[in-house]
Amino acid sequence: MHFVAVLVLAGSVSAQNRGPADEYFKIETEKIANTGLNGIKSGEQWTKNAPEYRRQLREMLGLDPWPEHTPLNPVITGTLDHEEFTVENLHFQSMPGLYVTGNLYLPKNVSGKSPAILYACGHGQVVKDGVSYGNKTHYQHHGAWFARHGYVCLVIDTIQLGEIQGMHHGTYRHGQWWWNSRGYTPAGVEAWNSIRAIDYLQSRPEVDGERIGMTGRSGGGVYTWWTAAIDERVKVAAPVAGITDLQNYVVDGAVEGHCDCMFMVNTYRWDYDQIAALVAPRPLLICNTDKDTIFPLDGVIRVYNETRRIYSLVEAEPNIGLLITEGPHADTQDLQVPVLRWFDRLLMEKERPIVIAAEKFFEPEQLKVFDQIPGDEIVTTIQQSFVPAKSSDEKLGKEQLKDLLREKVFAGWPATKTDPLFKTVFTSRAGDVSFQVIEFESQPGVNLKLFVAQPAAGRVDKINMYVVDETDWQSAKEQYGRFFGGHLAGAASPTSEVSEEVRSELDQLVETRTAAIMFAPRGIGSSRPEMSDQQFTHWRRRFMLLGQTLDGMRVWDILRAVQVLPNIRGLDRKPIQIHAHGDMAVNALLASLYTDDLIKFELNELPASFMEGPDYLNIMKYVALRDLVVSQNLTE
Repeated sequence: MHFVAVLVLAGSVSAQNRGPADEYFKIETEKIANTGLNGIKSGEQWTKNAPEYRRQLREMLGLDPWPEHTPLNPVITGTLDHEEFTVENLHFQSMPGLYVTGNLYLPKNVSGKSPAILYACGHGQVVKDGVSYGNKTHYQHHGAWFARHGYVCLVIDTIQLGEIQGMHHGTYRHGQWWWNSRGYTPAGVEAWNSIRAIDYLQSRPEVDGERIGMTGRSGGGVYTWWTAAIDERVKVAAPVAGITDLQNYVVDGAVEGHCDCMFMVNTYRWDYDQIAALVAPRPLLICNTDKDTIFPLDGVIRVYNETRRIYSLVEAEPNIGLLITEGPHADTQDLQVPVLRWFDRLLMEKERPIVIAAEKFFEPEQLKVFDQIPGDEIVTTIQQSFVPAKSSDEKLGKEQLKDLLREKVFAGWPATKTDPLFKTVFTSRAGDVSFQVIEFESQPGVNLKLFVAQPAAGRVDKINMYVVDETDWQSAKEQYGRFFGGHLAGAASPTSEVSEEVRSELDQLVETRTAAIMFAPRGIGSSRPEMSDQQFTHWRRRFMLLGQTLDGMRVWDILRAVQVLPNIRGLDRKPIQIHAHGDMAVNALLASLYTDDLIKFELNELPASFMEGPDYLNIMKYVALRDLVVSQNLTE
C-alpha cells in the first residue's frame, strides 16, 4: 500500500436539528441493549462468561493489568471520641503519591471482630475559606450511624472533592477529550482507591475481613457498583442512586447531570445492567428514589429486572432486592434505614428495629486529616499517569495495528461493508462546471452530503476530496454557496459577481480535468446540531458512552464517503487524493489504514500528539501519533 502526504506537525437542543441526532443515538442505544446480557440464557453460561466480563470491566476502568499493590503506608493523624464510637482521621496511599483521606469509625462495647462497611462518598463538597475538608465530612453521619450499630465503617474521600482536590470533569467541563484517547476515566481511580481501602480494612485487627459490605449514594453509589463488580471481597452491596441504563443516559439526556467518574471507557459497548449483574450471586440491594432526575426510575427498573434475571439463572434470586422510596435525588433517612437492615440481615445475621437516626456530630475541621498537603501527591495529576501510554519503542506491524485499533478503538463502527445508500439531491451548472450534491447514509441515522464540482463536459482524470472542519465549512459557504442552492447556503446572492479567486479555481478544474469534492463529516456544517457550546459538549459525550467518539465516527464517515465516490457519474476508478488539515488530517490519517492503494493523502498541520488532537477511545494505549505517521509511510 502506498501513500503520499505533505505533513506540517504543529507543536437543550433546538427542535429543528434534534430529530436526526436523537434518531442515531436511539438506534445505537437499542443495538447495545439488544446484545450483552440478552445472550445469556443459563446459569452455566453466566458462570463461564463472568470472569472474562470482569476482566473487560477492569480494562474499561484502566485496571487491566492490575496496578501493583504497593505498601499502603497508612498514617493516623488524629482521633475523636464519642460515647458510642471513636474516629480515626487517617490517610493511606493506594499507589505511591495517590493519597486517600478518610475517617475510620470504630464501635465501642463490641467483642471480637466486627463486620466492616466501606462507605464511598458522593459529590458533597465541604469547603471553608478556600480549604477543602473532603466530602467525607459531608457524609460523616453514615459512618457514625454504622458504628453506633456495631460496624466498623471507613468513609473515604473522592479525588474530586477530597482534601486533595483532583478532577472528575475532564470532558464534562475542561475540554480534556484526550482522557478518551488515554483510556482514562476517574471511575477507575475511585474503584482502585476503594479496592485498596478494603485492603486497609482487612489489615485492621478490629475487622472481620470476610464480612465486608459497601455502600454509598450518587457518585458513591456508582463507585460501589464498580468495586463490587470487580472485587469479590465485597460480600454485600447496597449502591444508592448510582446507576441507570444507556436509554436514560444517552437518549433521555441524563448524561448532562453526570461527570466523568460515572462512566467507564465503554470499549466493549456494554449497557449498565452488565455491571450490576457482575455482583451476582452476592447480595445486592438496588436503591433509588422515585423522582430522581439524574437516575430516572424507569431506567433503574430496567437495570433491576435484567440483573434479577441473571440472579435467577444462578439460583440466587433471594439475594437481590429493590428499594424505591419517595423523593428527589437526595440523601434521606427513608433510604438509609432499609440499607442498614440489609447489612444487618446479611452481615450480622440478625434482625432488629432501627430506632436512632443518622446524625452529624463533628465540625469539618475535626475530621480533617492533613494540616498540609503532601508535596509528593499525584492526586491532582493522576489522569496523566493512571493508564500507561504506549511506549514509542514498541512497534506494531501495519496489519496488526489495523486489527488492534479496529477491536479496541473503533469497536463502535458498524460491521457492514456494503456500499452506502446514496442519491443525488441537487444539480446545477455554471459555465463549464457542473455542481451536484450527493446525500448518502454513513450509517442508520446519519445522512451526510458530498458537494461535487467537476467539468461539465469531457472526462475527469483525478479527484480531489477536501475533508473540512467547521471553519472551512463557513468559508466555503461564503465562496461557493451560490452554486449548491440551499444545501450549502452562503451569504452571496446567486446573481452577484463571482470573485476572481473562485472563477480561477473553477477554470482550473476544467483545465486539469479534476473533480473537487467537499466533505464535512458528522457534527460539522449542516449536520451540526443547533445548540449551545455546553449542549454540544454533552452531545459529544453521548458518543463515548456508546463506545465511540465523535471523531472516531468521523473516520468512519470518511471511509464511507470514499466508498460513494466511484459510484458518481464520471468518477469511476479515478485516482483520489484526500486533502485535510489539523484535526481532520488526523481523521484522514486513521482512515488511510483502512483504504486501498488508489487513495493518496495530503495532510497538513497535524497536532503534535493525540493529547492535542481529536479523541479516539484508548488509542494512546496502542500507538503514538508520530508512530502512526511513520507506519503509513508518511513523511514530514
